[in-house]
Amino acid sequence: MKITGRYSFPGSTKQVWDLLTDVKALQNCTPGCKGMEEIGPDEYKATMEIGVGPINGSFSGKIRMADKEEPNRYKLYVEGSGMVGFVKGEGLLELQVEEADKTAVLVSGDAQVGGLVAGVGQRLLEGVSKQFIGQFFKCMASQLAERK
Repeated sequence: MKITGRYSFPGSTKQVWDLLTDVKALQNCTPGCKGMEEIGPDEYKATMEIGVGPINGSFSGKIRMADKEEPNRYKLYVEGSGMVGFVKGEGLLELQVEEADKTAVLVSGDAQVGGLVAGVGQRLLEGVSKQFIGQFFKCMASQLAERK
């Protein structure tokens, strides 16, 4: 499943970078995230409660940031599993100056989902993924506003 998006933030690339690499902000804004614990440099163990259609469950897994080019881009790797299935994905977050004190975050990636959760269908999974990502970036924008 392909994931793409463009999200605008009222702040400098440095401010947005600091936000998108802040583990507390990531934990607070990731839908369903119950906890994140650092297990290595830029690597975290995470626990999430996710519902997709009639399928609900807990997932535990890892999140890792790699290939950082501050404040322009980094790759994000995610893998998790639970009783209802698994998810594995990678994405690229690129920060671009839109205009004075405005930054765009371009997201592109790919995810694989398996198990019971995959049984709800590709169309529903794509819709839920877009909804989760939209909630995440809306929350991050409010976190940025609180920092100013």
